[in-house]
Amino acid sequence: MTIHIEAEKGDIADTVLLPGDPERAEWMAKTFLQAPRCINRRRGALGFTGEFRGKPVSIQTTGIGVSSFLIYAHELLDYYGVRTLIRTGTCGGLTAAVKLRSLVIARSARPESEKSGKVFGLYDAASGPDPALFARALTKASELGIDHHAGLIASSDIFHHPEGHARFADARAAGALAVDMETSALYRIAGHFGARALSICTVVDNIDTGEFTDYSERQTLFTPMACLALEVTVDQP
Repeated sequence: MTIHIEAEKGDIADTVLLPGDPERAEWMAKTFLQAPRCINRRRGALGFTGEFRGKPVSIQTTGIGVSSFLIYAHELLDYYGVRTLIRTGTCGGLTAAVKLRSLVIARSARPESEKSGKVFGLYDAASGPDPALFARALTKASELGIDHHAGLIASSDIFHHPEGHARFADARAAGALAVDMETSALYRIAGHFGARALSICTVVDNIDTGEFTDYSERQTLFTPMACLALEVTVDQP
């Protein structure tokens, strides 16, 4: 076990889905996995392991933002030897074309601005997912009829920001479709450990149009994302 994850080695599968919200982690496990068992409760960051079509899969809560996310991702990769991480998170659309409840599959990710990225020393060329995972996600999303977009996600280290919508000028100029708080960190740390990574996010609000989903829709709002993420795991070695 680690400081933040109480599971023993062997309790966590080689493939781990990473929602930020513990309620979403529990809902995903109980809804989609066969014989799910809780393998982590520390700090309320629930983790589960079960099977999807006979393949072991774990789901681990990561919390909100880069700092929390990197703690769990690092321990999963370094101590437990996880080889595939798939983020199942939320994002805000940055253009009117990115509709509520659709998915954004991150072709690449970078901090929202140079100023933001310097906080974590992460601002340089955009990082990206494992090519095979990304290609499979696009194929399966089309086969399943899931409304989705593929492109750049901007990742922010601050949720409530004094500059408001103006803060996303750099991200929009770079062609970002949406903003989240973890994808850039996921792609960076996976690259560091030589692991495979993919980020799939559900659009829960749109910063361009001012629209947002109601919290009462969750967790069923995330059904397409959970189904897609699990389908992507099926053919992994």
